[in-house]
This record gives sequence, C-alpha cells and structure tokens, in this order.
Amino acid sequence: MREQTVAMYCFLDDLLTRTRPVWARPADPRRRLSDAEVLTTALVAARYFGGNLVLGRHYMQQHWGMKWLDKSGFTRHLHRLSDTLLGLFATFGQALKALHTEARYVIDSFPVAVCHNMRIGRNQLLGHEAYRGRCASKRSWFYGFKVQIVATTDGIPVDFYVHAGSEADITGLRHLAPDLPEGSVLYPDAGYTDYGWEDLFEEATGNRQQTARKSNSTRPHAPHEIFLLQHFRKTIETAFSQLTARFPKQIHAVTAQGFVLKIALFIFVHTLDQVGL
Repeated sequence: MREQTVAMYCFLDDLLTRTRPVWARPADPRRRLSDAEVLTTALVAARYFGGNLVLGRHYMQQHWGMKWLDKSGFTRHLHRLSDTLLGLFATFGQALKALHTEARYVIDSFPVAVCHNMRIGRNQLLGHEAYRGRCASKRSWFYGFKVQIVATTDGIPVDFYVHAGSEADITGLRHLAPDLPEGSVLYPDAGYTDYGWEDLFEEATGNRQQTARKSNSTRPHAPHEIFLLQHFRKTIETAFSQLTARFPKQIHAVTAQGFVLKIALFIFVHTLDQVGL
C-alpha cells in the first residue's frame, strides 16, 4: 500500500507538471494542499477504501503527514479538479495507446445503478426518466448511468465515457468518438451496429470497426473475422468484472457530478493498477 501510494503521487505530480500550460496561473501559496495531494488522496480512497474520501483523508494525514483540510474544503478542491482528472486520464490513455503496438481495441458498456428500482420514486440524486435504462446482458432494468469503456486486448482501459442509462450504446460511442492510432481495429458487440457510423469512422480516422453481427445482418463477417472478434472480446468481460469488483455496494455521493467523479476515480485507479503503479 505504501509503495503504490508513493508511485501514484509521483506519477500524478510529474503528469501535472508536464501537462500544465505555460500560461497557467501559478498555484496559490496560501492553499493547504497541492493538486497532486488531493488527487492522490482521492485515488487512494478509490483503491483501498471503496471510494470513502473521509477514510482516504485520514490515512494520508496519519501516515503521510498531509495537512488537515475539512471535508467540505477537500470536496470543493477535488470537484474543481474533475476536468483536470479527466485530462490526465486522457493523456495517460494516449501514452498507453502508443505502447499498445497490437493496435486492437475492444469497446463495451456496463451499468452503474444509483439505486434499486423500488426506490426510484424517492431518489433525489438524479430525478429524471432519462436515467432509467435496460441492461440487455442481464435482462434487467436499472436506474443510473452507463459507462462506455475502450480497452486494449490486454484489458487495460484507455478511454471511457459516462452517460445516462437510457441512451443506446451506439449513442455513447458517437459521443465518445475514440481517438485511436491510425490503422487500429475496434471490436464492439452487436449493440453498436450502425453501418453509416462504421463507414464514417473508417473514412475519418483510417481505422476499422469490426462490429459483431446479428444473424439477419446485411453485412456479415467472414469466418476468420468472426473468430478474431470473439477471441478479442473475451478480455472485456474479465476487465469489467475486475473493475466493478472495486465498486462498493453503493457509491455514496450527494450530487450526480460527484457520483460520476467517483466512477472516474475507480476507472483511473484500476488502469494504474493494471500497469503496475
């Protein structure tokens, strides 16, 4: 735990230094915690304490001598860094894509429920019908978000997008618009079928999208393409099971933005763990 915490802090501090624009304002000398300390604490909470930021703060204060900051102040600082966190993950993801010489990627989605169906009427976090979605693989309904994950064939997430549960997978893919190295192949399941988008994706990026086909498809794949698609898509199910195992039974958040932020922290820390940080 100690070694991983040191590695995460050094990694984040170096990444923040390298990605900060030259015209950016210098940090306020009066603030109690640096951006790297706040992000490290949040990732420690996601990695070891089920996303509990209070426990993460206590651990960093007791074992690393981090300066004290009240819960409200820490949460505000963390929320101000939400775009920074996403930018750091995007930069990290681009580096992982450059190292993934196989250039084959898998995309799929999984649901993250905010509450059980019977409690939807009392839920105050979302309060909108757009978040009621259906998980086809589990043949069940849920109320919350869908998370689109692009992962390497080794199961390492390199890109993600969180959207309302009622949106279709192909809609999430359009919003995500994964930035893959030229010549890459993306393997989605049949829920991402859209021939027009596949043609546009190949024309605009120079990459191919090998979507799993239904039995009545007008663009069936050759047998060798079906074999490769099924082979590479096996990794995404393992990656999802490992990732969701980090989630607590219920993600505690006061706002929808805070809920999505915790999802991003879990994905980020899982990626760091997969590459040995």
